[in-house]
Amino acid sequence: MAVADRHITALMRQIASQDTVELIHPFAEWQTFGALAYIAECYGFRYADVRVVGKHKIVHVSLVRDPSPWAQQRAAANRAAFPDPGPGRPVPGMYLGSLTPVPEAQADVDLITTLIRYDALGAAANRKQLVTMAWAFPLLFLLMAVLTGKYAVLLPLAVLIPAFLLGALRLNAMRRAKLAERLTAAGCTPQRDEAGRERFVRPVPYGV
Repeated sequence: MAVADRHITALMRQIASQDTVELIHPFAEWQTFGALAYIAECYGFRYADVRVVGKHKIVHVSLVRDPSPWAQQRAAANRAAFPDPGPGRPVPGMYLGSLTPVPEAQADVDLITTLIRYDALGAAANRKQLVTMAWAFPLLFLLMAVLTGKYAVLLPLAVLIPAFLLGALRLNAMRRAKLAERLTAAGCTPQRDEAGRERFVRPVPYGV
C-alpha cells in the first residue's frame, strides 16, 4: 500500500469512530498534514491545534468534530459523493491515490498548511524558556570556569550558546511573521487563545 493510501486509511478510521482526530506522521511534510486536515474537514471536522512533542519535536495535529450546520452539510455532501474513500478510491480534493490537491482544493490546503506551520513554530519555540536559558547558560559557564580554571574552553561557550539561542528565537519570529502575513492576506484574523498564544482564525465558512 502506498504511503498516501496508508495515511488516508488511518485518517478515515479515526473519522469513522472518533470525535477527535490526531495526525502523527514523524517524517511527513507540512503539505501532507495540510492535505489530511483538508480531507478531515470535508467529513465534518475542523483543524484545532498543534503540539510539538519530545526532544525530536514530533508534530501532533489535532482536529475536532465541527457541529456547525454548514460543516455537517458539507460532510453529508462529501459522504454522498465519496461514499467509500480509501486505497484505490477517490477522496475529496485529491488526485486519485495521492495527497496532491486538485486545483480547486489547492488554496484551502495551502491555507490549512500555513495555519499548521504557524502554530507549530509557536509550539516549538517557547520564548520564555529560550530567554531564560540564554541568561542561565552564561552564568553557569562562568561559574564552571571559575571552579575549574578552564577559561579558554568555557568562556567562548558562555558567549556562543546564548547567541545561538537568541538567534534561533529571532529566526523563528521572522518565519512566523511571514506566515502571519500570508494568513492575514487570506482573510484570517489574529486572536489570543486561552493560553495567551497568538493564533489565527479563518473566515467562516472556510470551504465549500
